Amino acid sequence: QVQLVESGGNSVQAGGSLRLSCAASGLTYGSYCMGWFRQAPGKEREGVAIRYTRGDSTYYADSVQGRFTISGDNAKMTVYLQMNSLKPEDTAMYYCAARTFSGSCAYEWRLPKRYDYWGQGTQVTVSS
Repeated sequence: QVQLVESGGNSVQAGGSLRLSCAASGLTYGSYCMGWFRQAPGKEREGVAIRYTRGDSTYYADSVQGRFTISGDNAKMTVYLQMNSLKPEDTAMYYCAARTFSGSCAYEWRLPKRYDYWGQGTQVTVSS
């Protein structure tokens, strides 16, 4: 049984930083696209950042490019999201997601329906 467990969500002031972590268990040996989505109240779930677990490829939403950094520990099947210069509009539930690699993590990486595995989410609240 696959489980993704997020941690690190919190309430911070605008301009602050947070680091989210996601630990995966139950994934069979292989390659995955793994990363983060977020969903604010009344809005659709959106892709934030994704990485290839066995390489250097990373993909970011335009709204977080230059402020957020995704990284990971492939041996531990863990992915991190370092979030700097946080803004009130970053307030959302952040979800970890993973899918089996099938040639490119770039393919429709922003679409939630492309991901097979999801965590329960961790709340990030940024106040002005």
